[in-house]
Amino acid sequence: MADINDKWPENVAGKFYVDEQCIDCDLCRETAPDFFARSDDGGYSYVHKQPTSQEDIDMCMEALEGCPVEAIGDDGAEK
Repeated sequence: MADINDKWPENVAGKFYVDEQCIDCDLCRETAPDFFARSDDGGYSYVHKQPTSQEDIDMCMEALEGCPVEAIGDDGAEK
């Protein structure tokens, strides 16, 4: 389970985030490429844009549910 205290600093503020458990598998970037990006220096994913529509939220939830190491969280600040 993702830990908000371990989220990468590159994550934009909001509900979704990626924490330090990320293994750079690319699943989230393939599932929801508009919202997840890769830190080339660090070799991990982070949330670069928060979803706004229900369709966008559904894509991010699909990425969260598919994450093999549960590095995606959805308990960040709503703002």
